[in-house]
Amino acid sequence: MAKGKGGSGKTYTSKGERRSSIKTPNTDPGQRMLNQIKALKQGKNVVWALPNVSKDGKVLPATKVAVNGKEYLNNLKNMQKGQKEVEA
Repeated sequence: MAKGKGGSGKTYTSKGERRSSIKTPNTDPGQRMLNQIKALKQGKNVVWALPNVSKDGKVLPATKVAVNGKEYLNNLKNMQKGQKEVEA
C-alpha cells in the first residue's frame, strides 16, 4: 500500500505521556516504611523487601514478604483483647 505524500501528519494528535516516561520522586527508606505501616493500619496489603545476606557474607537478592492487611488488623485486635484480659 502506498504511503502518500506525508500531508496527513499535520492532523496527528499525541496520546499524552505514558507512566514510564514520568519520573517518580525517590523517598528515603524510612519514609517508605512509615507509609507501609500506615497502609497496613488501613487494612491494605503490603509487600516488604527484606535484605538477604548469606552466612558467607555474600549479598543475595532481597526476600519479598507479603503481608495481608485484613489479617494484620484481625491479629492486632486479638492482641489488644488479650492485653485487656490480662490487665483485668
